[in-house]
Amino acid sequence: MALRNILIHPDPRLKKVTDPVAEITDDVRRLADDMLETMYDAPGIGLAAPQVAVMSRLIVMDCEKDEGATPQPMVLVNPQVVWSSDERNVYEEGCLSIPEQYADVERPAEVDVEWLDLDGKTQRERFDGLWATCVQHEIDHLDGKLFIDYLKPLKRQMITRKMQKRKREMARG
Repeated sequence: MALRNILIHPDPRLKKVTDPVAEITDDVRRLADDMLETMYDAPGIGLAAPQVAVMSRLIVMDCEKDEGATPQPMVLVNPQVVWSSDERNVYEEGCLSIPEQYADVERPAEVDVEWLDLDGKTQRERFDGLWATCVQHEIDHLDGKLFIDYLKPLKRQMITRKMQKRKREMARG
């Protein structure tokens, strides 16, 4: 396993729609392992392949945050929301590609998601609470959408300017 660099907004790759994973290979499994290690190290609760510069429809997540709780890592290949509730939830979201910036985002409270696991088997599960927010946030990444795209233009521009400044400072060392 290896830590991968996480792209920071604005980066054009974060705005691109990703390609489906054609088959589950050892390279895909290695990518999933690397992404989980990178997500836990960051630390975060979700990570999408385009955030590590891989333009494939693969996400990892683990929303088990209670101290002493057993981790529940999930790898979802080609995930898609197949049902969403009319009921809505608002969570304060952040993103590993937009560090230290948070905002309230409204999304469906529950979603059913279908995906392939690392054995190539189709899975389907209903997510609610933080898990529902996380899976929708990560699937958005696969479609070139960031959580700030849900915000009013002024707030979105303010966050983007902060990220541009941060990237300039990082480049200077």
